[in-house]
Amino acid sequence: MAGRGTVKPQSGFNANNDAQVLFKAMKGLGTDEASIMQLLIARSNAQRQEIKAAYKTLHGKDLVSHLKSELTGKFETLIVGLMEPPTLYDAKLLRNAIKGAGTKEKVLIEILASRTSNEIRNIIQTYKNEFGHNLEDDVTGDTHGHFEKMLVILLQASRQQGVQEGSIQSDAKALVNAGEKKFGTDEEQFITILGNRSAEHLRRVFTEYMKISGFQIEASIEKETSGKLKEILLAVVKCARSVPAYFAECLYKSMKGAGTDDDTLIRIMVSRSEIDMLDIRSEFKKMFKTSLNSMIKVDSSGEERKALLLLCGGDD
Repeated sequence: MAGRGTVKPQSGFNANNDAQVLFKAMKGLGTDEASIMQLLIARSNAQRQEIKAAYKTLHGKDLVSHLKSELTGKFETLIVGLMEPPTLYDAKLLRNAIKGAGTKEKVLIEILASRTSNEIRNIIQTYKNEFGHNLEDDVTGDTHGHFEKMLVILLQASRQQGVQEGSIQSDAKALVNAGEKKFGTDEEQFITILGNRSAEHLRRVFTEYMKISGFQIEASIEKETSGKLKEILLAVVKCARSVPAYFAECLYKSMKGAGTDDDTLIRIMVSRSEIDMLDIRSEFKKMFKTSLNSMIKVDSSGEERKALLLLCGGDD
């Protein structure tokens, strides 16, 4: 997977020079947003952290605070997001999704269903360091029922490794018996199996499930469950099949229909830009017969659009 991002480290990088360019772009009247955007998107996240340090040393100012004071709206959200170390970015997104009025379950689902066990463990640690809270306590204080159980299992970040040949058949049967074969649904089985097995194991289970039941597992989940539990189970299944395809679908949904869901669009473009944006783009094209690039052009405007197009890194 390495190197499937659109954002790469800049060669011949010089943090002090970059800090000077950014300072000039924000000095005096008016802000040169184009320079800020082009510079920051052409650097890796690790390089942006070095620029942040150099900026403080040279100008005695916090770069992010300075950017916040000069930029506005969704463009500000995007640029500030790019400046966060990835794990801290995820931790802050989760914190904002939980605190305040009403939980943004969508954010919890998207992050916890798609991140690796290692990433989740790092997020939990960063969350604790940053907010002095236990992420699991915050999540359980704000969610309930089977949805909460599934989130808690994902937060354990203890998926089995590899494929358990001996239990492919029995897992598939257990899922069929818990759903298609049962009057009512045994949600616990779905939660336990989908929450604890590796992606490669689950892909084999889904194939077996289809053989036994005649249904794709997604169709059964749609039929057998509802609400937030349905959303998180589907997200976990989709991520087990293909994380880039999952994000391609999330991006598509954020732009189709009336009004763009800018927060989702920015969140995914920022967090996947160095990981698998090239794969997301190719899945997007395959699934929706249009390029991510052309859809962003139609669905966003101004500086935010230019920045998103840079993160998208070209047309397919």
